Amino acid sequence: MILSAAVLLAAMLAQEPAEEEAHLSRVLAEASTSTVDYLRALEKHLERFPKSNRREEIERTLAKAAIETRDDRRLLIYGPRVVDREGDSPELLERMAIVLLRTDDKAKSDRARDFARRLERAASAIQWKDGPTARVRWKLRQDHDRTLGKALVYQSRAAGNLGEIEAAVELASRSYSVYPGAEAAREQARWLARQEKLGEAIPRLADAFAIPDADASEAERARDRVRLGEWHRKAHGSEIGLGDLILAAYDRTAKAIDSRRAELRRIDPNAEVTDPMQFTLGGLDGKALALTSLRGKVIVLDFWATWCTPCRAQHPLYEAVIKKYAGRPEVVFLNISTDQDRSVVKPFLEENGWKKTVYFEDGLQTLLRVTNIPTTIVINPRGEITSRMIGFLPDRFAAMLAERIDIALAER
Repeated sequence: MILSAAVLLAAMLAQEPAEEEAHLSRVLAEASTSTVDYLRALEKHLERFPKSNRREEIERTLAKAAIETRDDRRLLIYGPRVVDREGDSPELLERMAIVLLRTDDKAKSDRARDFARRLERAASAIQWKDGPTARVRWKLRQDHDRTLGKALVYQSRAAGNLGEIEAAVELASRSYSVYPGAEAAREQARWLARQEKLGEAIPRLADAFAIPDADASEAERARDRVRLGEWHRKAHGSEIGLGDLILAAYDRTAKAIDSRRAELRRIDPNAEVTDPMQFTLGGLDGKALALTSLRGKVIVLDFWATWCTPCRAQHPLYEAVIKKYAGRPEVVFLNISTDQDRSVVKPFLEENGWKKTVYFEDGLQTLLRVTNIPTTIVINPRGEITSRMIGFLPDRFAAMLAERIDIALAER
């Protein structure tokens, strides 16, 4: 049997890559559109070609597909191989920790803690302060805090399962301070209750119940409500006073969320802003402009870019309209660069002799769904968009824009 296996292995290794490619193409074609059959076909291919040059690529595909299909068995087979070989993928580490912590099995919890610690290291590698723009820095900070918060809460659950209750409480508390959410508050409550500290556990569970958290399901909140009642009756003999406790939790968690939002707005003042008139635009000269300061005026937004050839052709026409409304303080023209590389804007202006104040879009382009450049948007004194001009007609642009500005002026 050993000889036969060695002969078979040697035969596999001697096979031409073309045969392997043909086999992979065939089994994937046979899998049709079935995801399960597709994954099985990939595994079958690896069984036949264990030394495949594409093994790493296939195992990566299997691990990612396992997340999408919630295939825990395959995730725990291929996920560790991928992260051990390619580095700590936050997505894989988080999902593997979640799967392993579905029970309080000690061996699984110990393994989950290892993944959670690696997830914490992955969070520390997110250099949010180095983002090129405020919007990117805000997004990276969100990713950093969420990843770190999740890493700590999974470590908390693993530590508790392993009998390290004090550590579990401390880790859950750290998680909540980094990224306030229902899961971290619930984890604190769980391990405080395990220590028979219901007086401390009940407010934390009330926090989990009250805090606005998109990741928390209605089923989880329902279970929190039931457990709150049970714990409060056990501690006080009835549910009298529970309503006041929940209201206090609502106020407390709202304050925590507001505090976090204020901190994020210091990174990007436009974070979570949905009203264009609440936007703050950064200027090429380093000065910021709050659009709220322009309320009551007609605002003309010119979205352009240095790489945009039509923008260059439109420029003298746009300047003619600006000249027409010179001396009219109730009409404001804002030149908004959409260049991803901001360093090219100043040299471009100097090279082309464009003498104008330029602002950067800072997320306003996305909010206003500007997908084509150039685009001109007119906002009336009430802060409403009254015109959107995509591209331009050389013969009519100046007259058309002036007409739209006059219409907006009448809409007070």
